[in-house]
Amino acid sequence: MSEKTITLEIKRQTEQGGKSQFETFKIPYRENMNVISALMEIRRNPVDANGNETTAVSWEASCLEEVCGACSMVINGKPRQACSALIDQLEQPIRLEPMNTFPVVRDLVVDRRRMFDSLKRVKAWIPIDGTYDLGPGPRMPEPKRQWAYELSKCMTCGVCLQACPNVNSKSEFIGPAALSQVRLFNAHPTGEMHKAERLETIMDGDGGLTNCGNSQNCVQACPKGIPLTTSIAALNRDTTLQAFKNFFGSDQV
Repeated sequence: MSEKTITLEIKRQTEQGGKSQFETFKIPYRENMNVISALMEIRRNPVDANGNETTAVSWEASCLEEVCGACSMVINGKPRQACSALIDQLEQPIRLEPMNTFPVVRDLVVDRRRMFDSLKRVKAWIPIDGTYDLGPGPRMPEPKRQWAYELSKCMTCGVCLQACPNVNSKSEFIGPAALSQVRLFNAHPTGEMHKAERLETIMDGDGGLTNCGNSQNCVQACPKGIPLTTSIAALNRDTTLQAFKNFFGSDQV
């Protein structure tokens, strides 16, 4: 009786901007394997399905429990986390590809700098000056805290950007992840101090809120179930109010 095997078709690329091709691997099956453990098996013995020696596949991973977002890749045509993709639940051959929204560094490793630059652009943090103890901060009402917590689950995995048809090499759209973080930090009692600045940033036509095509692919792809389209709808309302404030020069609108 032949040993049960797993077949993986992996898109390989040796350098950024280089030529890519698929390489097929067959590895022994084990129970409870995920895609990361399959890639580790290939790394232990980098031999393709034809018995030819090759290089180990490059990929990224850290937490292995769907928290860090590092192991994002396209698995059987769907962007998702490799650590939570169980082999027994995937149709074979399992096809692994890098997220092509981002520049490919090598094999399944991509440069997600575009997403991190967008977070810098919208100031996705709470500004607190000083190195001394500032004491307890202002408290958030419980209903607001509950939905803000859902937005805080973002692990900057980039899956929503891969799923969004408006995020591509010909567009400057900052994407749903950064937009949702604008709503999160604007809701914080301290972060609200920079609310107008964040809103004006995404009101800019160059990659801002108006570049969203409302395809809603992002909310379906998000591994954390973050209500991204709800955030985008709320920001449409907030930016409209901010536009009135800017026009009338008043904070009382």
